[in-house]
Amino acid sequence: MSNLPNCPKCNSEYTYEDGRLFVCPECAHEWTLELENENNEEQQIIKDANGNVLTDGDSVTVIKDLKVKGSSSVLKVGTKVKNIRLVDGDHNIDCKIDGFGGMKLKSEFVKKV
Repeated sequence: MSNLPNCPKCNSEYTYEDGRLFVCPECAHEWTLELENENNEEQQIIKDANGNVLTDGDSVTVIKDLKVKGSSSVLKVGTKVKNIRLVDGDHNIDCKIDGFGGMKLKSEFVKKV
């Protein structure tokens, strides 16, 4: 027998493949493994410099002086950032900082308050 996954709905071992779909003959549930893998990737866990998990709406503090691209100013250590939003990409925090405006930060340069 092949290594087909059990049905995620009723846990039946009698599943079969129909093109790109997997089908359970006992409960008639149909699913694809690609969709399950995409859902896992969407739930990416973003952590701060100390390893704490960040979520939307958290407050963080900058742990290192950061140069602001396109400006001569510097974002100082200890700057508090409220109500962050997590986004995809290299700079995975989207926020507004008083005196600077909208900005994107890397999670490795902040710590959760």
